[in-house]
Amino acid sequence: MAQGRGSAVALGLALLCLLIHSEIADAATYVVGDSGGWTFNVVGWPSGKRFRPGDVLVFRYNPSVHNVVAVSAAGYSGCSAPTGSRVFTSGNDRITLARGTNYFICSFPGHCQAGMKIAVTAV
Repeated sequence: MAQGRGSAVALGLALLCLLIHSEIADAATYVVGDSGGWTFNVVGWPSGKRFRPGDVLVFRYNPSVHNVVAVSAAGYSGCSAPTGSRVFTSGNDRITLARGTNYFICSFPGHCQAGMKIAVTAV
């Protein structure tokens, strides 16, 4: 009987691993701004695209003149990066989307106000 329970647990773990792998395998990767990359006037880039939790956004940019900051809705609308915001600076950042709306801005002075921000909703 104990051996039967062990087999059931092993089968359950194998199925769980398969489910996790299949969800990760289904994730899509998007380059923000397409061939133009993360730059000014990308605010409309998400339009017409369907994003899911787990999808990956790739932000490509020159890190000496731009960055990517994950912000709240207030940070997005006010073009501000509150203390503790996650700042990305590699120039080739890969960010996995969470369920709901994900907000990103460039925090270099004037860049967000010039349209270097996006809001991406993953459903």
